[in-house]
Amino acid sequence: MLAANDWLTIALAKGRILPSSLSLFTAAGIDCSSIASDTRKLIFRLEAEKLQFILAKPTDIPTYVEYGAADLGVVGKDILLEQEKELYELLDLKLGACRLSVAQKAEKTGATWGSSVTYVATKYPNLAKRHFLKKGRQVEIIKLHGSIELAPLLNLADVIVDLVSTGKTLRENNLVEAEVIAQITARLVANPGSYQVKAERVMALVQQLEKVL
Repeated sequence: MLAANDWLTIALAKGRILPSSLSLFTAAGIDCSSIASDTRKLIFRLEAEKLQFILAKPTDIPTYVEYGAADLGVVGKDILLEQEKELYELLDLKLGACRLSVAQKAEKTGATWGSSVTYVATKYPNLAKRHFLKKGRQVEIIKLHGSIELAPLLNLADVIVDLVSTGKTLRENNLVEAEVIAQITARLVANPGSYQVKAERVMALVQQLEKVL
């Protein structure tokens, strides 16, 4: 029977970065075909590699890793910045590249930027609040879970803080980027305890991934 320390459990985020995450692990020599073929399942055990993968909602990945339900996790830097969990960030996986930005109505660009911002709509309330406080601006955060672009169009908020990739959605809604807060990619994170107890296995996996990045 295998000892617990012989296995690694890795939490992967369901959604847009899952295919590229699986491609990366496959390139590193890990057969992920069973995961790619049935994403309705939530737990996959790869006996030959002594790896267990779990699929979870992106915002839940840090919690699974923090509490040790997973040794490692693949999660966006935006979520790490928002939640500020006690995790070790081991590797920038270069997946899902985008940026976290402040955006506003196109007609309000220029001198009006910043001075009149009072209401900020976002799905990242903690991150947005910290950003504006660093600039000495007291703002009211309005948390939304989707279609953040609607907020300025309906005069619910002066600006939004959201992820931007190509900028197409902003342009289609007559919005423009006013400021980039952070560049975002997926990161490999570790539970601090797992990193200590399973250091050899964790670092071997990190080296496998580094070779194909």
